[in-house]
Amino acid sequence: MQRVGQLFKTIDWVLILATILLVVGGITIVFSLTHGTDSHIYTNQIIYAIIGSIGALFMTFIDYRTWRSISWWLYGLTIIALGAVSVIGSKVFGATRWIDFGVFQFQPSELAKLVLIIALARYLVDQRSIGIRQIIVTTVLTALPVGLILIQPDLGSASVLVVIAIVLLLAARIPKIAIGVTAVALLLTMGIGFTQLAPYQRQRIEVFFNQSIDPAGIGYNITQSKIAIGSGGVFGRGLGQGSQSQLQFLPVAHTDFIFAVTAEATGFVGSIVLLLLMATVIVRAYSIARVSQDSFGLYCALGVATLFVYQTLVNVGGNLGLVPVTGIPLPLVSSGGTTTIVMLACIGLLQSIYLRHKKIRFT
Repeated sequence: MQRVGQLFKTIDWVLILATILLVVGGITIVFSLTHGTDSHIYTNQIIYAIIGSIGALFMTFIDYRTWRSISWWLYGLTIIALGAVSVIGSKVFGATRWIDFGVFQFQPSELAKLVLIIALARYLVDQRSIGIRQIIVTTVLTALPVGLILIQPDLGSASVLVVIAIVLLLAARIPKIAIGVTAVALLLTMGIGFTQLAPYQRQRIEVFFNQSIDPAGIGYNITQSKIAIGSGGVFGRGLGQGSQSQLQFLPVAHTDFIFAVTAEATGFVGSIVLLLLMATVIVRAYSIARVSQDSFGLYCALGVATLFVYQTLVNVGGNLGLVPVTGIPLPLVSSGGTTTIVMLACIGLLQSIYLRHKKIRFT
């Protein structure tokens, strides 16, 4: 009993509370969107949240250093899964990103985000110093899943992996000259990558700079999102009362545009509460990185924090028309089986790091 009491005192309850509120809030918004029409979406989301919560508990009580020892196995299996998408994947909305198991559609690109964090953390910790060779190896480790994800195509998820790799390299304190070389290489890669984008992906970027190019097509989604956010006012129009979401002016509102739906339903006040809860999760992740017992825990927590920051900025920014819409889900809020389970697993990983900095033992 004493050990259990000690455990409860050392759990990061602020992180847990913020996570629960975000997940429950997301399910509530999805319910308001799909009740009576696509009820299976919100019932499935509840199931995903339960499975993800169990996974988070598992990740919490398993020593996070265990993942370091099997990181290359996880990385290899993830690469195989990404490759399998091209062979046996199911196509949805013109993209092949999922492996259909009948009762569940698995999206390997979501799992790749967490696995890459663990794999890069393992690699960087194993190096005595960080130089050009380490940067090249890190680039190759990142480029392999990125390339397989771009084939699907999924520019948004690919960009998440790139940003995570860059942040972890910077955290490893690479030499200044290496930073310059990496920046130049990144710019060149972005230029080449733009020419290889699918037509609709290039359109999204072009419309971002000039919505008049295609106001009834790609630009339509952004326009409707802005209308939904603006119509919410200060306190919102109420759950299930927004015209943009209920009349289905917003496409895939329960995933890509869930922030706009939240703003329409709960207004400026509700939107701020959502962003504050997300900021709480992110701040706690950075705090856990600082108190980690070792560099592996630091890199893992920093990678998770980067994942949440980037996806939040891109999703919310896309809804506001500040960045191109890429289809990146809002962590813990957007519906989706794999993304919900993986994001909750990330929370469990953070908790594991936090518990071990207090040197709690479970055996």
